Formats: sequence, C-alpha cells, structure tokens
Amino acid sequence: MLPTPCHVIGDVHLGVASPESERALIRLFRELPGQSRTLVVMGDLFDFWFSWRKVMPRTGFRVLAALADLHDAGIEVLWIGGNHDCWSGDVLTAETGARYTLDPWRGRIGAWDALLAHGDGLREVEDAPYRRIRRVLRHPWANAAFTLLHPDLATVIAERSSHTSRKGRARDGGAGLLAVGTAALRRADGPQLVLHGHSHVPTLVHAGAGVYGNAGAWYLDQQYIVIDDAQITRRAWRDSGEHVVLDVLERPIEKPAP
Repeated sequence: MLPTPCHVIGDVHLGVASPESERALIRLFRELPGQSRTLVVMGDLFDFWFSWRKVMPRTGFRVLAALADLHDAGIEVLWIGGNHDCWSGDVLTAETGARYTLDPWRGRIGAWDALLAHGDGLREVEDAPYRRIRRVLRHPWANAAFTLLHPDLATVIAERSSHTSRKGRARDGGAGLLAVGTAALRRADGPQLVLHGHSHVPTLVHAGAGVYGNAGAWYLDQQYIVIDDAQITRRAWRDSGEHVVLDVLERPIEKPAP
C-alpha cells in the first residue's frame, strides 16, 4: 500500500528537457516533505538511462539526489520503468531508495484500488512491432553487449535512436491508452483507478467504472497528479511557483467483492 497524499509525475525525459523544466521539477520535489507521503514516477524520467557497473550518466544527477533526499525524508518513491529508462541498476534503487519495477503495479494508494503502468506496448495492434523489438532490447544478452561499449559512444547511439519515441504527443491523442485503461476499469475485478504515462497527453477523466489518469509529460507541460483518499486532482506548475488545479474528480464507490 502507498500512503496518501501521493504525487504522480511522468515522462520528464531528462537529457532533452530544458534546464528550466529540470529546475522546476527539483523545486517541486523540495516542496513535497510535509505535503506528500508518496511520489510515483510513471516512467521515462530520463530520455536515456543505462546502468554500467562502475559508471553512471551525469544527466539528471541533481534530480537523482533530490529523489534520495525524499527517501531520506520518509517519502516512499515508486518508479514504474518506461521504455527510455528500462535498464535500471543499483543507482536507481540502492542510491535513491526508490522501488523500481518494469511490471504493472496493482495495489492500494490510500483508499484507491489502483493499477499503474507506463503504457508502452499496451495497445494490442499498434504496439505489436514495438513489443517484438522490446524483447530484444531488454534481453540479458543485449544488455551485456551494450556494457562493452564506451559510455560516451553508447549514449550517442541511444540518443540518436530515442527521438522517435519521445517526439511530442501520441498521434492518437492518447485514445489508445485510454481505451486500454477503460477496459481494465470495466472488469468485474478491475481497479478504481488506472494511471499511465507514455502518451504525453495529460488526462484525468471518468472511464469505465472508475477514473483514468495520465500526468502527461513534465518536459512539455509541467503537470502532475495528486491522489488523496477522497479525490484526485490534475495540477500544473507555474514558473512563479504557483500550483494551478486543472481537474478534480471524486473517488468512485468501491466495487463490491465478486
């Protein structure tokens, strides 16, 4: 179970995000102690991340340090791996204190029964080619081969191939992932809340028998989601430090046990 209040961010894409976007994220993190009890990262915090045995990328160092500070302050950090930061390693876990998973996460967030997934590969037809490529890229042999490359060379190769999957927003406007989430929310044993990332489309709507949300891409919109026991809100960070509430939805009635 993750305690509330719970802040949710997604798709920061450090490495291509502007310095202003990165600084705003660090400022948000510094405000969380005393305001939040949990932080959920919905994947793609980095535009590219790989964990070598003795080397770590310099990109996003201050953000990783801020995550470690949150852990030290007693805030639980759950990191749902995305398609850009799927090669986690000890730096993302032992050094920051975050819980990291590449699998969908199902559990309680306060009073909510929630299902969290980054969203890559979930669309049955459109994502079929990507799922085949993903099996190769995440295979232990591919990872072992990648470690043989010099980190500078490996990073250049990865950055040149990553731009196609982070350009702007999903061409379908997020409709494909919304349909996946709605199907889960309609199941008799489904959750009350489904959260995705990946599409870069900020969303908070009633769907199926519950609520569907997507925090969007921080590097594009600087939006995030806050989950309380009674409600969920979508908010935007402003350069002035103001937090603007964009949407508010009440928690639906708990589904009866089948």
